[in-house]
Amino acid sequence: MQRIRQFEESLIIRGTEGHLAIGQEAAIVGACMALNDNDYITGTHRSHGHPIGKGAALRPLMAEMLGKVTGICKGRGGSMHFADSTVGVISESAIVGGGIPLATGAALSISVLATDQVSLCFFGDGACNEGAFSEAINMAAIWNLPVIYFCENNHYAMTTSITQSHGQPDIAKRGEAFGVPGVTVDGQNVDAVYQVTAEAVSRARDGHGPTLIEAKTYRFEEHNEGLEVPTPYRSEAEINHYRTHCDPLVLYRDSLLKKGISKRQLSTIKAEVAAEVVDANQFADSSPFPDESSLYDYMYSNPINYPN
Repeated sequence: MQRIRQFEESLIIRGTEGHLAIGQEAAIVGACMALNDNDYITGTHRSHGHPIGKGAALRPLMAEMLGKVTGICKGRGGSMHFADSTVGVISESAIVGGGIPLATGAALSISVLATDQVSLCFFGDGACNEGAFSEAINMAAIWNLPVIYFCENNHYAMTTSITQSHGQPDIAKRGEAFGVPGVTVDGQNVDAVYQVTAEAVSRARDGHGPTLIEAKTYRFEEHNEGLEVPTPYRSEAEINHYRTHCDPLVLYRDSLLKKGISKRQLSTIKAEVAAEVVDANQFADSSPFPDESSLYDYMYSNPINYPN
């Protein structure tokens, strides 16, 4: 959680645009900690933290943010398209709900190949109103696929509140319509998120099919860093409440202190992460941009090869 928080805070300092997940770290890390290294995940447009939670190195992630050739996608993906096959990150998508069918397809491949993997799909509450959500979860239920649908319900689809856009705002209840277990969890409690995700992963590996998890969470920053919203859609009192009483890093710090971890140990961890983030920024800054001659590389259709 410290890596995600400090990675994104450094983006704020740099003035880099991006959809930040500050405030949602416990949901991300609790879910990823329940997975094996070779398990698959798909992310959203707000997915700097998901590869970090899955164990990705910070250097290539920061380089990707800056469009550098040393980035995880060689500088071609940017903020909303991190993909790191070394840690099972299939893709992230700027399309709302775009990762849901991809994760379902990955689960189908797991089933066909009879491996012991699972596929976990992160998405937001707004994506539940996309047709792809209903189609994918229905197929996964019919085919009994090893997939976990993990909704980070931060209450807002950009600026539209969940009460304005959902006739039934409890996302987990939607699982009943497809014969899929639905579980609601406190998304600010990393231990609780880990527990429910581990149970869903165990169900999937044992051949009992998909689970829908709804983690109630909250984003502290604006929909997109630097975005100016002319009409207020949430109050300062609401934001301050979550910052003051529901910060997952503070809650977990308090939990660790009660378990006997010393303040000195926690400070050491925080300082080590700070050094990692500084190193990642320096690596990205010193890396080159892709050469113009590589413009058409990695494309399915290459105009250079077209006959005149």
